Amino acid sequence: MNPEPGPIGIFDSGYGGLTILKQLKEDLPDYTYIYYGDNARAPYGNRSFETVTHYTQQCVETLLNKGCNLIILACNTASAKALRTIQQTYLTQIEPYKRVLGVIRPTTEIVDRYTQSGHVGILGTSGTVASMSYPIEIAKYFPKIKVYQQACPLWVPLIENNEHTGDGADYFIKKYLDQLLSQSPFIDTIILGCTHYPLIQDKIMAFLPAHIKVVSQSAIVSHSLQDYLQRHPQMEKICLKSSKIEYYTSDDPGTFDKMAEVFFGEQVNSKHLDAGLEFDIEH
Repeated sequence: MNPEPGPIGIFDSGYGGLTILKQLKEDLPDYTYIYYGDNARAPYGNRSFETVTHYTQQCVETLLNKGCNLIILACNTASAKALRTIQQTYLTQIEPYKRVLGVIRPTTEIVDRYTQSGHVGILGTSGTVASMSYPIEIAKYFPKIKVYQQACPLWVPLIENNEHTGDGADYFIKKYLDQLLSQSPFIDTIILGCTHYPLIQDKIMAFLPAHIKVVSQSAIVSHSLQDYLQRHPQMEKICLKSSKIEYYTSDDPGTFDKMAEVFFGEQVNSKHLDAGLEFDIEH
């Protein structure tokens, strides 16, 4: 039996997923959304596969308990480390009518549209880079494309502490870009493999040669969701439409609201919601 219509869940370890939600609100305004940020345990980028999987599963369980039938992991680290386990074990056994989608595959499926040289750079958290998700996924679709990765462990902390706009952030932005470009002089496309990074996209582009394209994920993920709902009408029917958004955080709502406005571009009013701490990873 299909579940009752429910909101589309958007999950991120912190604030970055709000850049995805902002685009979804613009492109798919009729749907109901619930955003959940696990800010109390962020960032995920340097945590182990086991920890990220455990935390992500708890947060997915929380969104399922809020009635979500479709959940997007709007977090590259969670998509890289936890998505497969959630899709292949938890959902198939417990919630076969519900779906959890990530942000990496939609990005890698169309990377050939951007690169002319066949040399693509990836900027991401240490966890996303260590997972090798981008090289693996790109190789499935475009085996001739060469992929170069660079971990940027300080970018998310700078952004989430609202230090990314100052001159002090420039050193670390340029540092990681130089390290990436040193891997190949032929890189002509760079994927921002973290949903936080659009907030520093202008700075990133300022340190790059003009011919290098910088690709952020918001529009890609939004278009991919539109396509998914068209191809899966049975799922589209159980996505609630009320043009409303609810915001939840595992940390302090006041702190969340202040920073969320930076990412989302408008005022946000969130509520505190603990992740399902009783949820067992072996469930």
